Amino acid sequence: MVTLQPIAPQDIEAESFRIIERELGPTRFSPEEFAVVRRAIHATGDFGFAGQFRFHPEAIAAGLAAIRAGKNILVDVTMAASGISAVLLARFGNRVICRVAEPETAALAKANGTTRSDAAIVRSIDDAIGIVAVGNAPTALLKAMDLIDRGLFAPDLVIGVPVGFVNAAESKELLAEKAYPFITALGRKGGTPVAVAAVNALLKLA
Repeated sequence: MVTLQPIAPQDIEAESFRIIERELGPTRFSPEEFAVVRRAIHATGDFGFAGQFRFHPEAIAAGLAAIRAGKNILVDVTMAASGISAVLLARFGNRVICRVAEPETAALAKANGTTRSDAAIVRSIDDAIGIVAVGNAPTALLKAMDLIDRGLFAPDLVIGVPVGFVNAAESKELLAEKAYPFITALGRKGGTPVAVAAVNALLKLA
């Protein structure tokens, strides 16, 4: 017989975090890094992410500085834009930018023979981007890294956690080798909920 635990609505998240901390036990992460990992586990129910997350040593500081400076957050899909906390964004004046569904993006993708995700990144490099957060499209992450490597794009932090079987794991392995600040989760697992969780965790920390 299933026994449900009575809990007030406002206490559900805190209790979830306590359960995660208890079941996970000690970790190798700093308290700030763990806040990101914990929220990703909370969003997915998957404790496996504790073994997959990788952080550049300056990732948290770079992300918090970008948020506090009011810089914008570039995401690869509209679902990510919907999931990032509007209340937390309003505190610092940040905007979430997603151009993947715009007609101009489709036109650029067709002209260049690329995906819309690739073209959306290209169209956003001059939008005061502080954080790039990719959870769905490896092509978006690969394009962001390419533009950074060519000196055409300079976000403060790249969050790359695309999910899938075609270039998802490979794109994250490439990100984990970069010298600039990044947050990634190695392997095929990932997804928009993970990218959104990472951004919301940073907003909370800020």
